[in-house]
Amino acid sequence: MTTPLRVIQWTTGNIGRRSLHAILGRPDLQLVGVYAHGADKVGVDAAQLAGWPEPTGVLATNDIEELLALRPDACCYNPLWPDIDDLVRLLEAGVNVCTSAAWITGDKQAPDDLRRIRAACERGAATIFGSGAHPGITNMVGMVLSGACERVDEIRITESVDCSTYESADTMAAMGFGHSPDTPGLAESVRRESEVFAESAAMMARALGARLDEVTFDVEFTAATGDSDLGFMRIPAGTVAGVYGYHRGWVGDRNLVSVGFNWTMGDQVTPPKPLAHGHVIQVFGVPNMRTVLHCLPPADWTERSFEGLGSIYTAMPVTNAVPAVVAAPPGIVTLADLPPVTGRAAR
Repeated sequence: MTTPLRVIQWTTGNIGRRSLHAILGRPDLQLVGVYAHGADKVGVDAAQLAGWPEPTGVLATNDIEELLALRPDACCYNPLWPDIDDLVRLLEAGVNVCTSAAWITGDKQAPDDLRRIRAACERGAATIFGSGAHPGITNMVGMVLSGACERVDEIRITESVDCSTYESADTMAAMGFGHSPDTPGLAESVRRESEVFAESAAMMARALGARLDEVTFDVEFTAATGDSDLGFMRIPAGTVAGVYGYHRGWVGDRNLVSVGFNWTMGDQVTPPKPLAHGHVIQVFGVPNMRTVLHCLPPADWTERSFEGLGSIYTAMPVTNAVPAVVAAPPGIVTLADLPPVTGRAAR
């Protein structure tokens, strides 16, 4: 039997605690450390943070040096946004990083920050990989579907969902929700917030053997027809309750890849296109291919809300990739570089 890979879990929020739970359930991964942002979690057993049925003896810490002293093989890194200083410290210490923190290729980072990441990978002979649900698995499915085509004219991926179950007011406000549709700079703010989608578009183009000449962004805001109180935020009538936009990659005058979203908040809005309540993945070419990914609860799901399913859907493409990322060459790798990432058979 091979020795389990030594893994640390970085943060234990909505995504991180699902990753932590999965690490504890895999015999090929050994949890050796947990990083916690909140002081209230420091010293808490990983089992309590992950909802695991028995103590693990692994206590959360906010001391990165303490974690590096454990000599982990990999880190599941799940904050909302990446911290370049933390990533550099992990990578230069030889810790392979698998992240859901708005990272696919790293190209949206400032050039100096991206150079620091590449240099840290080289110094530590370590690898960084980013994935998730969207972008992430959706892009992988689009690339796989293209393998059935003689000619690919465009891959278009749309997250088409009601976001009101995602209880993060700051994130939703940054994507325009609750603002006046004519707020100056709103479209540019949404472009910046969703720029990782452009990274995934470039990744898919390279997998298709093309190099993009340009990436553009377009967005349409739809106003709420009535007031909505979602508990964690309010969407007043007349403010943005629907956001429909795409990051589009172009080769010459041809739109080769499009990655975007048709998002609503609450039921007081009619979006430009009806919601599919899932991820719509289309490949236009010969032949045309289309599928919709739905994230659905199993028969034994006991949580009151389905929000946790989305967190698992986001976390697992990262956590399940740990063995492949540890085995990959140093540097930045993407879904297009790794062998297929799969889950584990139930025990």
